[in-house]
Amino acid sequence: MTVELNYVDTGGEGTPLFVVHGLLGSADNWRSHVKQWQERHRVVAVDLRNHGRSPHVEGMSYSEMAQDLLALMERLGIQRAHLLGHSMGGKVVVSLARLAPERVASLIVADIAPQAYGHGHDDVFAGLRRLEEGRPANRREADALLAEHVEERGTRLFLATNLQRGEAGELELRIGLDEIEAGYQEIMQAPAGQGAFDGPTLVLRGGNSRYVTDEMIPRLREVLPRAEIKTLEGAGHWLHAEDPDAFQAAVNGFLDSLES
Repeated sequence: MTVELNYVDTGGEGTPLFVVHGLLGSADNWRSHVKQWQERHRVVAVDLRNHGRSPHVEGMSYSEMAQDLLALMERLGIQRAHLLGHSMGGKVVVSLARLAPERVASLIVADIAPQAYGHGHDDVFAGLRRLEEGRPANRREADALLAEHVEERGTRLFLATNLQRGEAGELELRIGLDEIEAGYQEIMQAPAGQGAFDGPTLVLRGGNSRYVTDEMIPRLREVLPRAEIKTLEGAGHWLHAEDPDAFQAAVNGFLDSLES
């Protein structure tokens, strides 16, 4: 069963650009980029299931998340779109491109390869559970609770974007943490679908990230044979936040090349 995703739609003409966040992210993380992209494109930024303001439901498979995105395209009357996805969101858009290639004008995949990955979020989930039980009154308290399990301050700041003020006045998580943890094994899997997507594709990777290594490129090209691969030197996994100007320039250059 598909989920009616929460989304932000800037409106505008031309082929829309859909923006899909990664694990524990949301459309809110992309506000500054969307503000710039909307000068050139209609932009639709989504909250995936169990994230942001979208409903909490069981199931985190890439097939299900891709179908949610397709259902949103249907609701908005959009036949084809450029799809940009970061990390988990990158696997979602690759899944959609394999399952319904006729709906995809182009792909932009940010710092993820179309393959399975090992587990690596135990500290993050422990920190989020500590937040749940600690019921922080403010963001300083929330950061201290997260710091018991998550050392890197940048990661803590990112995780804190999932906090909202509850009815009792305490900060609470807005994500479906139970559903995400239950579906974590699915999240670590390869994208859904079979074969290759042979449409225009840009893969952006962080020079300091290990999510898209040189050893992964042969497999990546099996799934995305037309991929143009660009490395943002000095950036890590959150390359769109760590080097936003270079990220913007790469995305704009790619989309402009398709319209020229």
